[in-house]
Amino acid sequence: MPPTSFTPGQTNEIAGMLARMSPRTPRLILSSLCALMPATVMAHAGGEAHSFMAGVLHPLLGLDHLVAILAVGLLAGHYGGAMRLWLPTCFVTAMAAGATFGAGSAAQPFTEIGLALSLIAFGLALHSKRSLRATPLIVSTAVFALVHGLAHGTERAGDVSTLPFIFGLILTTATLHAIGVVLARPTLLKWSGRAISLLGIVVLGTLLQS
Repeated sequence: MPPTSFTPGQTNEIAGMLARMSPRTPRLILSSLCALMPATVMAHAGGEAHSFMAGVLHPLLGLDHLVAILAVGLLAGHYGGAMRLWLPTCFVTAMAAGATFGAGSAAQPFTEIGLALSLIAFGLALHSKRSLRATPLIVSTAVFALVHGLAHGTERAGDVSTLPFIFGLILTTATLHAIGVVLARPTLLKWSGRAISLLGIVVLGTLLQS
């Protein structure tokens, strides 16, 4: 039988990896975490460690979540000043609330559409040469973060505990936000905005045709 929880050594190894993660290695996040997981994590075997790691991995396993979170970090870095803190904090808080409300609920069609719209909106905001006012940007970010949180909650496996799962979500989301803030550069903002918007349009078109 495979192990049903992490050993202290595995837990320390994962924590050390996250602590050492730099902006130059975002591509290694998913592969490193997957390599360190025991087979039961992939198989949804249960337990608090499994629930926490399920939350850690969830934003990384969904392209829409991953791109949207990085986009918010890029926006925060682009605006600078207090927005570097306010925008990620707003997203994380609203996402956690949405995940709590969505836990145990059935998936709703509007959430997938909302995820696609968030990509389009964040992409346009990155590509735009004009800076949006802080209040509309924060409010729209909170609304889209709530939708992302609802999706996280409804997609949570039945054997996953809610609280450790949300803590894992918060850890990964905050880390990706920080990476986005550090990577925010004018050239990157321009082409990433176009790519993110295009991805959102493709996802939305696919949903509407299905």
